[in-house]
Amino acid sequence: MGLEDASKEVDTAFTRDGFKGLSFENTFGGVTSFLRRTLTKDLTGVDLAVTGIPFDQAVTNRPGTRLGPRAIREASALQSPDAPYGWGFDPLSEFAIADYGDLAFDYAHIDQFPAALEAHFTGILDQGAATLTLGGDHYITFPILRAYVKKHGPLSLLQFDAHTDTWPDDDMTRVDHGTMFYKAVKEGLIDPATSVQVGIRTHNDDTLGVNIIDAREVHERGPVETAKKIKSILGDNKTYLTFDIDGLDPAFAPGTGTPVWGGLTSAQASIILRDLAGINLVGGDIVEVSPPFDTTGATAIAGAHVAMEILCLWCWTRR
Repeated sequence: MGLEDASKEVDTAFTRDGFKGLSFENTFGGVTSFLRRTLTKDLTGVDLAVTGIPFDQAVTNRPGTRLGPRAIREASALQSPDAPYGWGFDPLSEFAIADYGDLAFDYAHIDQFPAALEAHFTGILDQGAATLTLGGDHYITFPILRAYVKKHGPLSLLQFDAHTDTWPDDDMTRVDHGTMFYKAVKEGLIDPATSVQVGIRTHNDDTLGVNIIDAREVHERGPVETAKKIKSILGDNKTYLTFDIDGLDPAFAPGTGTPVWGGLTSAQASIILRDLAGINLVGGDIVEVSPPFDTTGATAIAGAHVAMEILCLWCWTRR
């Protein structure tokens, strides 16, 4: 479908025949599915399912990321319907990608949330699709990893973040967005030796053996060499990518709960992500986008672009 045919279509999130193909619709109209993908709960034939987790009850500071999935979807409509720049292929035409909608949960029963989230992802993975997740605060990655490990075994973790999120917490029932990777290491979900955290700029006495490329090293090394170092650490291991939007400097992503200066630029992040093509990515998420703290929408736009890059990374190794 081209621009000349756009007027003949009625919201391709509902009317598309199948799951592949571009959408040339007005950015200001239509349902807010991610990248105008077909909305469905039937993942038969779907390669990658986009799902939102509107949860922010694990934060230590400013809530608001429950509004992140909706804002990222809205921002995704601003992206060009053509092949993403710099990748050389069109993932939306080559792969069956659907929007699975959001997890429904009872916000008043936080104790039930981790199991509900893990079951949500187990259900998607059991249907044969991988996932791209729109958060939500960063705690959500922990139950997601549990679901992924049931399918793939222990994983390497690639984390973009201002914080390591490996502060000590031996109470597995606590729901906290700053300790979940401590728990993930202790549970054996991720292998520290082949995992890497990028953009870190807060102190932690014990990072549990996870490889750290802090923000200063990224600035000094540059994004191209940073990507090479990341790939050397990950190797061919199955990898889950989690991108906390506060990995970016607040100048580029002010809408987040715990902003820290000195972070990555959006240009650095885009180069690193694109130069990671070829890693064995099994799934990923973008988290901590908090629209109430950014009236410009710039943070959600950055989040939508990160999500698209994760999507391209996943598709790249399966072409």
